[in-house]
Amino acid sequence: MSVADRSNARVVTLALDMGDGDLIQQWARAGHLPNFRKLLDAGTWVELESPAKVLHTSTWPTFATGTLPGTHGVYYPYQPEPGHQQAQHIRPDHYGAPTFWSRADRHGRRCVVYDIPETFPEAGFNGEAIFEWGTWAWYGEQTSRPSSLVDELRREFGKYPLGIEALQLGLGRPNRNALQERLPRSVAHKRDSLKWFLKRADWDLIVAGFCETHPAGHYLWPASFSREEGTEDEGFDAIRSVYAAIDDAIGQLSSEFPSGTVLIVASGDGVRPNHAGWHLLPKVLERLGYTNAGAQTDGGGTKPRSLARLKDALPPQARRWVADHMPRSLRERVGAHLQSAHIDWSRTRAFTLPTDLEGYIRINLKGREPQGIVQPGAEYDALCVDIRSTLLALKNPATGRSAVRDVWLCHEVFAGQRQQQLPDLVVSWNDEAPITALDGPGLERVEEPSPDPRTGTHSTQGFMLAHGSGIARGANKRGRLEQVAPTILDLLGLRAESGFDGPPIDLRSSQTNDNKLRSPIGG
Repeated sequence: MSVADRSNARVVTLALDMGDGDLIQQWARAGHLPNFRKLLDAGTWVELESPAKVLHTSTWPTFATGTLPGTHGVYYPYQPEPGHQQAQHIRPDHYGAPTFWSRADRHGRRCVVYDIPETFPEAGFNGEAIFEWGTWAWYGEQTSRPSSLVDELRREFGKYPLGIEALQLGLGRPNRNALQERLPRSVAHKRDSLKWFLKRADWDLIVAGFCETHPAGHYLWPASFSREEGTEDEGFDAIRSVYAAIDDAIGQLSSEFPSGTVLIVASGDGVRPNHAGWHLLPKVLERLGYTNAGAQTDGGGTKPRSLARLKDALPPQARRWVADHMPRSLRERVGAHLQSAHIDWSRTRAFTLPTDLEGYIRINLKGREPQGIVQPGAEYDALCVDIRSTLLALKNPATGRSAVRDVWLCHEVFAGQRQQQLPDLVVSWNDEAPITALDGPGLERVEEPSPDPRTGTHSTQGFMLAHGSGIARGANKRGRLEQVAPTILDLLGLRAESGFDGPPIDLRSSQTNDNKLRSPIGG
């Protein structure tokens, strides 16, 4: 009987946040990651095309729902929402599709969910779930289902050791030595608490996130690295120690699995050097006349905005202290106000949205933005095409080559009912070199050092590694991230589930040509 037909099948999914498949394969083959090596030799490796190619943080919602951003509607902590002029903090009701674990729960499968980023409690879910315990960027509040579970976890294991998260850190730089010491310890904390989950109750599906690879990729990535030079130099010792801790966790956890368990290890993206020009895009749109930076006023008059004046008067360290001591909800409202305080919406056709990698652009559309001026239809389409061609002509003066790799029109890439929650255009940068200035036809040079201290950032390629009963040995395949969720339900015997944006991946066959659907993002 195949694993997909067994009603008593068990699946453990360990999801790595920004876990790099190339590093795992290279270090496993070199002997640094022996447990990954065993999985590679006896399991199936799947290269996953990911929507990170367009929207880097849309990977977790895509993983969780088995749908693409136009369907699930989630891609960033702060994103547009029809009826609002400014970006809004993400909420549970932004999701347009259920998670695969809630689907499994509805079919009577016993589920444990632990630290899957960018997800929220779902109504009617009867399993156990922990949210924002050891995730890197908190989209919601630390909570659990049942509500007593998070307190029980804290009594058993104490606080999560890392002690920082991305939204609280902002564009600050963590202490590298402290980070290097705490990340492996945090992995061990997650390993031991997962062992506790394995033993404390019966289960059919466990989905757990190891998020330590995310800050490791951002802050422990060697600043001078290029992939052509390899990864065996001593600059990789710090980041490799985090992957080694995860390798050890996989070995220890696997010994606790009941017979017949299938193990899935997956990541929606990886790591690459952080060479992006997002910080220059607002000024580019202003100088090209798409965004109009009118007089800074309070409510339509000519008086300078007091909040913006106060911010400008404070030195950077004081601004950081004030931000760190504000309640999170107040900090978000103040930040949204300051971001657009200078914009004259009555003369602005397009504007930038919050980002930390790609460039996100929103058209100021009539009927969608409260102060929209661009007509839907032909005027909207022509403006998108004009902005795209203009940005593709930008040059990085450091190299003399294109600064922009592509400009995506989201309505062409991600169809679906939640497409209006996405940017209208997304700029992918040519990251062959740092971008601190931009030149272009009719554009006076825009120049400013990046405020981002991170040496590494998100790559566009994900992976899935499957091992266990019924899984083909030593196979290599290609697939897409949105196929992971239906694949896991297939392994649980729930093949008839519908509503996904891709079919299950056949992990039982060693054939490599099982992904014939046309990708919406090319490649």
